[in-house]
Amino acid sequence: MIHVSRSAEEIAANRARYEEHQKKGLEFAPKALPARSQLPAAAIDDGDIIHQEVIPGGWYWSTPLKRGEAIRVDQGEGASTVALVAWNATDTSERLNLVDTAKVQWTTALGKGRVLFSDMGRVMFSLIEDSSGAHDCLMGGSTAATNADKYPAQKTRNTRDNLVLIAGKLGLERRDIPGMINLFAPVSVDENGAFQWRTKRSNSGDYSELRAEMDMLVGFSNCPHPLDPSPVYAPRPITITRFRAATPALDDLARTATAEAVRGFENNAMASA
Repeated sequence: MIHVSRSAEEIAANRARYEEHQKKGLEFAPKALPARSQLPAAAIDDGDIIHQEVIPGGWYWSTPLKRGEAIRVDQGEGASTVALVAWNATDTSERLNLVDTAKVQWTTALGKGRVLFSDMGRVMFSLIEDSSGAHDCLMGGSTAATNADKYPAQKTRNTRDNLVLIAGKLGLERRDIPGMINLFAPVSVDENGAFQWRTKRSNSGDYSELRAEMDMLVGFSNCPHPLDPSPVYAPRPITITRFRAATPALDDLARTATAEAVRGFENNAMASA
């Protein structure tokens, strides 16, 4: 292993550049994000629907998604958490990165008007509608071990194994599975740094719509979140609707809300040039 030593002056210069970048980002005057999308969700025109899939509780599904299309994730049959992962369809080494998504937007609060970044600094999704505002990008999903501890003597499926199956069917391996966003997971961090489940922040009919900003392969796992307080393993079905999204305007909120989103879309444009 090669160790590179840096002088105090170089370290100070690097920190100064970081602080200047942070200052510019915070001084961008981000646009105020709107209130949560209203319930119930508006109907999608039949002519715009490409495919609709119901994922039973405990199961998984994957789909290709073209740039300009969108997905609606709808928990209309009751409260459920959906883990979502994604890869660039033309280069699967580029994948969803929730750490960067939170870091460069200076928040873990992901809702309407925010974007989800790849590990290449490009935008994968824009959140164009969202009635929940309670999504977890920090904790990850369930495993066989966490389920065995939480649901003794119950037959269950878990998110990790579901994602391994999705990856295998796409010709990928375990190491290719990125971090996930857990949609409809009202997780927050308390003053002691511990994760807490805030049931009152969840509505049983919530939905989210995510517009694809590049061609992708997208996977979903419909299993309870590790912090879900119910002692009974009974995830409800989730409906995924793939549809043609409206063409975004030049002042589209997700594209212009923050300096980081602007840069992300500039990176998208350079990659497609």
